Amino acid sequence: MPLPDGDSGVGHSFGLEFDGIQIKSITEISGLKMEQDVIELKENGADGKYVIKKLPGRWKAPEITLTRGLSSDTSFDKWIKDSQFGKMGAVRKGGAIIVYDYEGSPLKRYKLTNAWPKSLEIGTMKAGDTSVMTEKLVVTCERLEVE
Repeated sequence: MPLPDGDSGVGHSFGLEFDGIQIKSITEISGLKMEQDVIELKENGADGKYVIKKLPGRWKAPEITLTRGLSSDTSFDKWIKDSQFGKMGAVRKGGAIIVYDYEGSPLKRYKLTNAWPKSLEIGTMKAGDTSVMTEKLVVTCERLEVE
Protein backbone atom coordinates (compact mmCIF):
# COMPACT_ATOMS: atom_id res chain seq x y z
CA MET A 1 0.00 0.00 0.00
CA PRO A 2 1.59 3.31 -1.02
CA LEU A 3 1.94 6.11 1.48
CA PRO A 4 -0.54 8.99 1.33
CA ASP A 5 0.63 12.19 -0.34
CA GLY A 6 2.82 14.23 1.97
CA ASP A 7 3.94 11.22 4.04
CA SER A 8 7.31 9.54 3.79
CA GLY A 9 8.88 6.34 5.04
CA VAL A 10 10.66 6.25 8.37
CA GLY A 11 14.09 4.76 8.92
CA HIS A 12 13.24 2.53 11.88
CA SER A 13 11.39 -0.18 9.98
CA PHE A 14 13.58 -2.17 7.62
CA GLY A 15 14.61 -5.73 6.89
CA LEU A 16 17.47 -7.53 5.22
CA GLU A 17 17.42 -10.76 3.27
CA PHE A 18 20.12 -12.70 1.44
CA ASP A 19 19.23 -15.58 -0.86
CA GLY A 20 15.68 -15.53 0.55
CA ILE A 21 16.83 -15.81 4.20
CA GLN A 22 15.83 -13.01 6.59
CA ILE A 23 18.79 -11.60 8.56
CA LYS A 24 17.53 -10.56 11.99
CA SER A 25 18.67 -8.10 14.64
CA ILE A 26 20.23 -5.52 12.29
CA THR A 27 20.17 -2.18 14.12
CA GLU A 28 21.62 0.09 11.42
CA ILE A 29 22.32 0.09 7.70
CA SER A 30 24.45 2.79 6.08
CA GLY A 31 26.12 3.35 2.73
CA LEU A 32 23.11 2.81 0.47
CA LYS A 33 24.39 4.84 -2.44
CA MET A 34 23.81 4.57 -6.15
CA GLU A 35 26.49 6.50 -8.00
CA GLN A 36 28.16 6.57 -11.38
CA ASP A 37 31.19 8.27 -12.85
CA VAL A 38 30.82 11.44 -14.89
CA ILE A 39 32.75 11.75 -18.13
CA GLU A 40 33.56 15.26 -19.29
CA LEU A 41 33.76 15.82 -23.02
CA LYS A 42 35.56 19.11 -23.69
CA GLU A 43 35.28 20.55 -27.17
CA ASN A 44 34.96 23.72 -29.18
CA GLY A 45 31.62 24.31 -30.83
CA ALA A 46 31.09 25.38 -34.44
CA ASP A 47 31.12 29.02 -33.28
CA GLY A 48 34.51 28.53 -31.57
CA LYS A 49 33.14 28.62 -28.00
CA TYR A 50 34.52 26.18 -25.44
CA VAL A 51 31.88 23.66 -24.36
CA ILE A 52 31.90 20.99 -21.64
CA LYS A 53 29.42 18.16 -22.00
CA LYS A 54 28.85 15.75 -19.14
CA LEU A 55 28.12 12.14 -20.04
CA PRO A 56 27.16 9.20 -17.82
CA GLY A 57 30.01 6.82 -17.08
CA ARG A 58 30.40 3.49 -15.29
CA TRP A 59 28.40 2.58 -12.21
CA LYS A 60 30.33 2.52 -8.96
CA ALA A 61 29.93 -0.45 -6.64
CA PRO A 62 28.74 0.59 -3.17
CA GLU A 63 29.93 -0.56 0.23
CA ILE A 64 27.10 -1.04 2.72
CA THR A 65 27.64 -1.25 6.46
CA LEU A 66 25.37 -3.50 8.53
CA THR A 67 25.44 -3.04 12.31
CA ARG A 68 23.95 -5.36 14.90
CA GLY A 69 24.36 -6.13 18.58
CA LEU A 70 27.01 -8.73 19.36
CA SER A 71 25.38 -12.13 19.84
CA SER A 72 26.12 -15.83 19.57
CA ASP A 73 24.92 -15.84 15.93
CA THR A 74 27.94 -16.78 13.79
CA SER A 75 26.48 -16.12 10.32
CA PHE A 76 28.65 -13.00 9.81
CA ASP A 77 31.76 -14.91 11.01
CA LYS A 78 31.16 -17.84 8.65
CA TRP A 79 30.52 -15.50 5.71
CA ILE A 80 33.78 -13.61 6.40
CA LYS A 81 35.77 -16.85 6.84
CA ASP A 82 34.47 -18.28 3.56
CA SER A 83 35.50 -15.10 1.71
CA GLN A 84 38.97 -15.15 3.29
CA PHE A 85 39.45 -18.69 2.00
CA GLY A 86 38.34 -17.68 -1.50
CA LYS A 87 35.10 -19.68 -1.62
CA MET A 88 33.57 -16.96 -3.77
CA GLY A 89 30.98 -19.25 -5.35
CA ALA A 90 29.40 -19.68 -1.91
CA VAL A 91 30.20 -16.16 -0.68
CA ARG A 92 28.62 -14.00 -3.40
CA LYS A 93 24.97 -13.59 -2.52
CA GLY A 94 21.97 -11.83 -3.93
CA GLY A 95 20.00 -9.84 -1.41
CA ALA A 96 17.73 -6.95 -0.69
CA ILE A 97 17.18 -4.27 1.88
CA ILE A 98 13.47 -3.75 2.40
CA VAL A 99 11.89 -0.62 3.89
CA TYR A 100 8.49 -1.17 5.51
CA ASP A 101 5.62 1.25 6.13
CA TYR A 102 3.80 1.70 9.46
CA GLU A 103 1.61 -1.34 8.78
CA GLY A 104 4.56 -3.62 8.01
CA SER A 105 3.97 -3.72 4.26
CA PRO A 106 7.04 -3.43 1.98
CA LEU A 107 7.42 0.15 0.77
CA LYS A 108 10.66 -0.11 -1.21
CA ARG A 109 13.31 -2.74 -1.97
CA TYR A 110 16.98 -2.10 -2.71
CA LYS A 111 18.43 -5.08 -4.55
CA LEU A 112 22.08 -6.08 -4.01
CA THR A 113 23.78 -8.10 -6.74
CA ASN A 114 26.70 -10.43 -5.91
CA ALA A 115 27.25 -9.06 -2.40
CA TRP A 116 30.11 -10.35 -0.27
CA PRO A 117 31.72 -9.32 3.03
CA LYS A 118 34.69 -6.98 2.93
CA SER A 119 35.32 -6.59 6.66
CA LEU A 120 33.96 -7.27 10.12
CA GLU A 121 34.61 -4.85 12.98
CA ILE A 122 33.81 -5.54 16.62
CA GLY A 123 32.81 -2.49 18.68
CA THR A 124 35.03 -0.98 21.34
CA MET A 125 35.48 -2.94 24.55
CA LYS A 126 35.83 -0.79 27.63
CA ALA A 127 35.91 -2.00 31.24
CA GLY A 128 32.88 -0.79 33.19
CA ASP A 129 31.03 0.41 30.08
CA THR A 130 27.31 -0.31 29.94
CA SER A 131 26.70 0.21 26.23
CA VAL A 132 25.72 -2.60 23.87
CA MET A 133 28.63 -4.22 22.03
CA THR A 134 28.19 -4.23 18.28
CA GLU A 135 29.64 -5.80 15.20
CA LYS A 136 29.80 -3.99 11.87
CA LEU A 137 29.91 -5.94 8.65
CA VAL A 138 30.94 -4.03 5.52
CA VAL A 139 29.46 -5.65 2.43
CA THR A 140 30.49 -4.77 -1.10
CA CYS A 141 28.39 -5.63 -4.12
CA GLU A 142 28.52 -5.29 -7.87
CA ARG A 143 25.32 -3.32 -8.16
CA LEU A 144 22.64 -1.66 -6.03
CA GLU A 145 19.30 -0.89 -7.66
CA VAL A 146 15.76 0.00 -6.65
CA GLU A 147 13.26 -2.75 -7.45
